[in-house]
Amino acid sequence: MAMIRHSFDKDVNQVLFEGNSCVKKVILNRPQKLNCLSHQMISEITKKLKAYEIDPEVKVVVLKGNGKAFCAGGDVVASYICMVAGHWSYAASSYKKQVVLDYIVATYGKPVVALIHGIVMGGGAGLSMNGALKIVTENTVIFNPFDDLLNRDLQVTSFMHACIFYSFYP
Repeated sequence: MAMIRHSFDKDVNQVLFEGNSCVKKVILNRPQKLNCLSHQMISEITKKLKAYEIDPEVKVVVLKGNGKAFCAGGDVVASYICMVAGHWSYAASSYKKQVVLDYIVATYGKPVVALIHGIVMGGGAGLSMNGALKIVTENTVIFNPFDDLLNRDLQVTSFMHACIFYSFYP
């Protein structure tokens, strides 16, 4: 467990929060790990989204990722290490928090715009596809590894028809 906590502490700013009073940006910032969602990231994003939702000045929230991927899903390496070390409840807690975050995005009282580029998998698809508006680039690759495991990962593939295909690059 200490090894996992230590690896989280090294990624000081796993999520960046930027923007002005009306538009808030939530930027996934683990590009070296394809922005896979750590327990810490999920907690930070959930806390900020709740604060933005009750702030009357905030009109829209934008989700995006730094690097070549929007988000490659949950941090399965950290979950695996925890489970092998006997801390399976920590991994289960991360998954539960991720599902709650997806629900918050899906039921959010303000528009959530996902700027989706590059690699999008599993939890990254859940996070992005539950927003009000999805904008994808020509280099976006969406893959749901759980489709073959009798788990449609919150049915995120059913949202793909609602994507707006747009190229950010001329």
